[in-house]
Amino acid sequence: MSNFENTLHPVAISQVMINFSASHGVDRDTCLLGTGISDQDLLDGEALITRGQEMRLIENLILALPETPALGFQLGLQYSLATFGIWGFAMRTSRTLREAIARAMRYLPLSTAYCRISRIDEGNCFGVAMDAQPIPHHLRPFLLERDLATGLNLLKELSLSSVDIVALEFQGAPPEHAQCLGQLCGITPTYHSARNAIVVHSDIADQPLSTYDSHLVRMLDDQCRRRLERLQTSGLAGQVRQKLHGPLGLVASLDEIAQALALSPRSLRRKLDQEGTSFRTLVEEERRQIALQFLEGSDMKQEELAIHLGYTDTASFTRAFRRWMGCSPGEYRAMHSPR
Repeated sequence: MSNFENTLHPVAISQVMINFSASHGVDRDTCLLGTGISDQDLLDGEALITRGQEMRLIENLILALPETPALGFQLGLQYSLATFGIWGFAMRTSRTLREAIARAMRYLPLSTAYCRISRIDEGNCFGVAMDAQPIPHHLRPFLLERDLATGLNLLKELSLSSVDIVALEFQGAPPEHAQCLGQLCGITPTYHSARNAIVVHSDIADQPLSTYDSHLVRMLDDQCRRRLERLQTSGLAGQVRQKLHGPLGLVASLDEIAQALALSPRSLRRKLDQEGTSFRTLVEEERRQIALQFLEGSDMKQEELAIHLGYTDTASFTRAFRRWMGCSPGEYRAMHSPR
C-alpha cells in the first residue's frame, strides 16, 4: 500500500463507499477502522485524503462483505458524473464523447480511477482500456471491476443511455461471479481478452452531446486544472514538478533534479517510488499537460512545441502524444480549437 500513501484523493469518493456499505448492513465505524478519516473530513466537500487511507477503507469493505458477488462492480455502478464534482461536470459539458474522454484522461486524478487508462480508437471500435498493473495485487480484481463499472455508468450517462456497449473485456479467466457481472451490466463479458476494456461503436464518438455547453467548457477546464495542481503539489513529487517548471525545465535529468533538491539520485528514486510515482512519470505528465494547453490555446507550431517540451524532434513528440491521447497533436488541435 505504500506506493499510494502520499497521493491525494477527494474524500467525497469515500463517502460513496460508506453509503454503499450501509446499504449492505456495514456501519461507518467498520468502514473507517484504521483509515484516519474523520467524520469532519467526510462533511468537508473539499477535503483530501491519501490513497493509502482510501485503500484501507476498501480493504475494510472487502473484509466486511466477503460473500457479496461482484462487490467491486456493484460499487462502481454507484458512481455518476455528479459524484466527481467539476471533473464530472467538465465531461458532461464536452462537445463529443471523444472530447469528454480526452478531458477525463487529462484530469484523471480527480476521479476514482486506480487503473492506468488509455483510449481505444481503432477501426469500428472506440472506448477505454484499463491496465490494473499499478494496483496492489490483493486489491486488483476489486478495483478493476469497480473502475470498469464506473466507466460503463459514465458512458451511459453522457450519452443519455443511448450508447450500445459492444464489449466488456477482461484479460483474466472468468471469476465465479461472471454470470452476476453479466446480469449487472446487461451484456456478456468477454474473458481471456488482450485487454481490460469497454468498447462501443466508433460512429458515436463524434456525435454532439446534448449536454454540451460552450460557455462552461473553458471555465470548468480551468477549475479542473487548478484542482489538479492542488492534488499534485504535496510531497516530493510536487517539489519535482516545481523544479521541472523552473529554470532547469523539462529537459532536466534525474541527477540534476536530485542535486537541486539536495538528494542523491538513488534517494530521489526511492522516495518517489514511495509516493507511487517515478521521475519519468512526472516528466511525462508535465509534458502532456503543457502540450494540451498549448495545442488548445495557442498557434505554436508543433516543431517549436516539441523543442519546448524537451523532445529532440517532432516525431518523438508525436509518438509520445499518440501514446497519451490516442491521436496526433494535429488531430487533437483540430478537435479542440475554438470554432
